[in-house]
This record gives sequence, C-alpha cells and structure tokens, in this order.
Amino acid sequence: MTREFQTAADLMHGLNLAPDPATGRQRITIPARVNIAADTVGRYAAGPAAGRIALLHEAEDGTVTRLTYAALDARARRFAASLAALGARPGDRIALHLGQSPEAAIGHLAIYYLGGIVVTVSQLYGPETVGHILRDSGATMLLTAAGHWSPLRDAFGPTPALRRVIATGGAVTDATAWPDLEGAGESSFVPVVTAAEDPALLIYSSGSTGLPKGVLHAHRVLWAYNVSTSLFYNLEIAEPDLVFWTPADWAWVGGWNDTVLPAWFHGHTVVSAQHRFSADWAYVFMQRHGITHSFMTPTALKRLAQVPEPRRRWPDLKLRTVWTGGEPLPGATLGWLTDHLGVVCNEGYGLTEVNHMVGNCVRLRPAKPGSMGFELPGHVAALIDEAGATVPDGEVGEIVTTEACATLFLGYWGRPDLTAAMRLGPWVRTGDLAVRDAEGYFHYRGRTDDLIKSAGFRIGPAEIEDCLASHPAVADCGVVGAPDAERGQVVQAFVRLQEGVVGDADLAEALRDHVRQRLGGYKVPRRIVFRTELPETSSGKVSRRALRAELLKAVTP
Repeated sequence: MTREFQTAADLMHGLNLAPDPATGRQRITIPARVNIAADTVGRYAAGPAAGRIALLHEAEDGTVTRLTYAALDARARRFAASLAALGARPGDRIALHLGQSPEAAIGHLAIYYLGGIVVTVSQLYGPETVGHILRDSGATMLLTAAGHWSPLRDAFGPTPALRRVIATGGAVTDATAWPDLEGAGESSFVPVVTAAEDPALLIYSSGSTGLPKGVLHAHRVLWAYNVSTSLFYNLEIAEPDLVFWTPADWAWVGGWNDTVLPAWFHGHTVVSAQHRFSADWAYVFMQRHGITHSFMTPTALKRLAQVPEPRRRWPDLKLRTVWTGGEPLPGATLGWLTDHLGVVCNEGYGLTEVNHMVGNCVRLRPAKPGSMGFELPGHVAALIDEAGATVPDGEVGEIVTTEACATLFLGYWGRPDLTAAMRLGPWVRTGDLAVRDAEGYFHYRGRTDDLIKSAGFRIGPAEIEDCLASHPAVADCGVVGAPDAERGQVVQAFVRLQEGVVGDADLAEALRDHVRQRLGGYKVPRRIVFRTELPETSSGKVSRRALRAELLKAVTP
C-alpha cells in the first residue's frame, strides 16, 4: 500500500493507543511497570541493537565520542552502583548541571535505574536560580561540570540537604571526581523496579509569579509522550537508521523529553554538542553528522530561514523533519521550511506541566500556516470561558484538558496549592488562549497571566523584578513581555529610579549585568525604559496589565 492511500489508522498502527470503553475516544496506554532508563537505552543494550550508536558527542575541540547502546547502558549501571554506594536511595533528588554531554546522559539513566528523581539544572542559570532549585528540591547530590560549577559554588548561600558534589572536567574543591566514581561501580548493578506513577523527573519552570517551580513527572512520561512525538516526527520514528539532534538545552522538556528520549525509545542515534547556536554552524553540524530529525524552537528556525539556498550550500544535508514548539511558528517561516529547505515541519503545543494536546502531523492532515495544529489522538483539548463553560468555534477561550491526560504532571514540588489552582471543575488549565476554527485547527491568542514566552523560554517577570529591585539605583519596576518579530516576545523592564539617579545607557547596561550575573543571560531585559511614575493596581503594586496594554497600543495600527 502506498503512503498516499494509507488511512490514519494504518499510519498510526503500532502506537500505544487503544479505544476507551467509557468514552469511545482513543486513549494512551501505559504499562504498569515503567522505567525511563530500562525502556530506552536498557531495552537495546543486549541483542542485535547493542552495537548501534546511542550517543555521539562532539566536543568544542572537535573530538567525537561515540557510545553504543551496550556501552552507555553499562556505564550508567556502573554509575548507579557508585551512587548507591554513596547512599543514594529511591526517591532521592539528584541534580544534573551538565548540559548536552555523555555525563548528562549517564547521570539521567543512572538516577532512573536507582529509582531516584532527576532534578534538571540548566547551565544558563545564574547562582540565585541554581541555589533556589537546590534548596527547593532538597537535592542530596549534584552532578556538575567543573567549568560551570566553580564560578557558582560560593555565590548562592547554604544548601542544607546537599551532601555531595560530583564534578567532571577537572578538579573542584570539596567535590568528588566523576571518573573516579564511575570507575568504582559495578556494571552488574540491578536496577530498582519502578511503577508508571513513580516520580522520575523534576524540571523547574518559570511561572508568572515567584521563583521557578518544580514540575514533577513520573516514569510514565516516556510512554505518554510516545504518541505525540511520533506524530510530530511525522510518523517516521519507527523507520531504521534515523539520527536526532536538538540545539535545545537538555535541562528542559524540548531538549530531553521531546528529542533524546523518543530517539532512544525507538533505538536511534542522538547527537549532542554544547556549541553556541548559529545558523551556519547548525547547517554544517547537521550535514557532518547526518541529522535526519530535530526539535528546534521557532526562533532557531527563523534564523535558519535567513540563510539563502541552504540545500545548494550543503548538498549532503539529510534533514527530513523538524518539529517545533515553545512559541507560535510564523506562517512565513513554515512556508520557507517547506519550499526552500525542503523539510516537513510539525508544530506542537503544550506546557511542561501537561504537554502535547494540540499539534500538527502532515502525514495525517495538512498544516495550516499560523495554526498550532489540531487536537491530537489520545488527548482532549477544549476551549473554555472564565466560568469553565466551553466556547464555540471562532471565539477566544483558554486551552484546557482533563485529569485523564497521560502527559499530566504529578504536581508542583512542595506546592499542592499551585497544583490545585490549575483546576477549574473537570478541567486542567494551561493559561494559554486560543481560537479553534471550523476545521478544528487551533490559533494561539496569548496568555491569561503575565508569563513571558521568548525564543522558547518561559520567563517569570516576578523574579526579574525582584532582582532589579535589589539594585541600589532602582526604586520600583515592572517587567512584561514586549512583542518581537524574531523571538515572539522579549523581556522589557519599566524602571522608576531612586531620587537623584539619572537613567542613561550606562545605567541600563549596569542593570542588565545585575540580572545576568544573578539569574542568567536569557532573563536579561532586552529593553529598559526609565519612568518617573509607574501605573499601579488598587493594592499599590506595579500594574503589569497596564504596561502590557501600553505596549500593545503602541504596536496596534
């Protein structure tokens, strides 16, 4: 049967979907016993796939490390044995601060085998955010890299639960050397048997208020994502000899859950690097390593689209399919990817908390430029008003799903109040607004709160405001997302200065440095506006709503 005449059921055969007797809808099926390590690298570590390359890592100096499925699994088991010998137990939170690297892969797998909980810590974070995550999670161990840890270790205050730091890439004071620890472990380590609902992954994600919050996922997240990631990779993921890469940080869902885990779940090769992204470098890198499939944010894709005639310049480029998310994809970029780069691009929508309810798969239905896609099989995606009633097609509503959603997180770490706040009657709220058209396609219309979505990053304004307010020149401030053609939004700060302080370009740069050093570069306000007065709410707080309205008025014709 040719591809053109295959039905949707034919195309989706083999996915973990089954009819729900209660509703008649398709539901995602998940085994009772699940372990992210055992069900990915572990399932291919013995047998005919054992010698297949699981991970290819290119270092900054061009050195390439290749690990087969058998070798990666053996190293992960040895490392798990060593962690256990140090006292690590099921349920322990162990933080990873490693970027894209073999050690990050080994650390993830080892912690899953232990029955522990991986706490992801991006190397983009500044010391205040790193310290908050370590304290809030109660991480007992930290796996890190010497070059990134040394500048941070004395900058964020006490971390009472942290009893051991394990560092790769050089000596670090008071840290255990990674090679010594891994070399002492036994590859015969017997993994802990875990259930689908056992916690496995704690990802810190910014919201509209306060510091980043821990989003806790269970081992089932691997199987829960399989349906949607298979669709986003255009139902090609079961084909042999695919090669996956993403420029996204492995500390976030897009890098790890949406790229690495699906590739390993199906026995493919993952390529990694820590090189700073640029379009020319990415094309060369993808051609050199034969990348066939990738997750990239719309911002990265827009940069690729600025390079003329990529197929002529890199004729051996094997890229076939990309999927994108984190911010809306402009229709013009989608058209360029199809017509000039010659790839399939499927957009997916979701949150770290509950993911992939809406998206595209052009093998099933054509993509509509400017649309987020359609409700995906195995999911419920509805639009409701403020009272929780569904709205008709053509009207703006908040995107919601149900408690039965397989990709739903276990809850916010230590914050049952925030977990409960996501519920409205039978619905699980996302805070995102959309319109559904008559053909069932969803179109993004913004947020119900103050969260800033910039270049695929979720950025909370409150922590930036608190950071700016700690500068001696600042009397008060408000931070909002300003519309931006390239990034979707950028961080814009409105600042009222202390009496007698003059706002100029030098002070603006000093404030940016202040944020950069404490929170990390991607949270730095790209625009800073000095004001003698700021709009206030009835309770005397700076009104972000009024500031956003001012910005929207300025760009509305």
